[in-house]
Amino acid sequence: MTSVVFFGTPDAAVPSLRSLSSVHEIRTVVTQPDRARGRSGVPRPPPIKEAALDMGLTIRQPANKAELAAVLGGLESFELGVVVAYGRILSREVLETPSHGILNVHFSLLPRWRGAAPVARAVMAGDTMSGVTIIKLDEGLDTGPVLTAQALDIGAEETAGELTERLAAVGARLLASVIPEYLSGAVTPVPQTGEGATYANKIESSDRRLTGEMPANEFVDRIRGLSPTPGATLVIDGVHTKILRAAITPHNPGKGRWAGFDGHLVLGLSDGGVDVAEIHPPGKRPMSGPDWMRGRRTTSGVIDG
Repeated sequence: MTSVVFFGTPDAAVPSLRSLSSVHEIRTVVTQPDRARGRSGVPRPPPIKEAALDMGLTIRQPANKAELAAVLGGLESFELGVVVAYGRILSREVLETPSHGILNVHFSLLPRWRGAAPVARAVMAGDTMSGVTIIKLDEGLDTGPVLTAQALDIGAEETAGELTERLAAVGARLLASVIPEYLSGAVTPVPQTGEGATYANKIESSDRRLTGEMPANEFVDRIRGLSPTPGATLVIDGVHTKILRAAITPHNPGKGRWAGFDGHLVLGLSDGGVDVAEIHPPGKRPMSGPDWMRGRRTTSGVIDG
C-alpha cells in the first residue's frame, strides 16, 4: 500500500479521502484548525476532520507554516501527498517531503480558474463548462504539470454548491484511477501552458453585493455562484438580504423596485426582471420567494442599487 498524507478541509475533500483510504495507507490527515461557524461563535471542526475521525484516521491541524513543517517532520517518510481544497499554499520544503511529490485535485479545467475559488468564479462568469484537473503541485499557483482532467457541463440553473458536489465525486474517481498509473510511471505529468489562464480570486465581501443596476444574466449568475454560501446579498427596503436562487422572468416591476407577480417576488433590474425562488432574510431560515411575499404587508418596494 502507498503511504499518503492527505491535505483537505471542506466537504468537497471528503469523497477523495474516502476513496484513497480504501486502497492506500493514510499516514495522517492535515486540515485547518477548528473555527467558529454560525451565530454561536463556538469553534467547530472542518468537515474533513469529522470524516477522518469517523474513519479512525490520525488528524493534525497546524495553524501556520512552521507548525505544518513540524507535523510533517515528525512523520515517518511517506510516498505521496494529496491536496483537495486544503486552503493553504504549501512551501517548497513541504512539496519535496514525499518521495513522489504532492498531487492536487483542482475543481476547474486548468489553466482556467487557477486560485482559491474556481467553482464560484466559473459560475459567476456564466461559464457553461467546468471540470476537474489533477496536477502535481509546484511552487506556483495551480501551475503544476497535469496528470489527467475531466470536463463537466454546468447546468443552466446549477449553483456553485451543486456543481462542487458533482466535481468532488468526479475528482475522487479520477484520483483513484490515476495514482497507480502515476506511481508506476505509466502516466507522466504534462506541463501546463499559460495560454488562456484566468485567476479565481478569493471571494470578498464586495463580490457578494447585488444591485438593481446589474444586467439580469449577471445578477442571476452571481447568485448561483455564491449559493448556498456565502450567499449574494441585496438590500430590499433597507434590509440586507441573501438571495439564494433566482431566474430571469418576463415580468418587470421597473429598475430598482420589487413587486409581487402572481405571488412571486420579482426584482426589476437594468434590462429586465428576475424571479426570486429562494431568499434568506436576516435572522430567519431560508424560504421561497412566495413564502417571503406572504409575510409582507405590501406588494411592492425598492431595492437599493
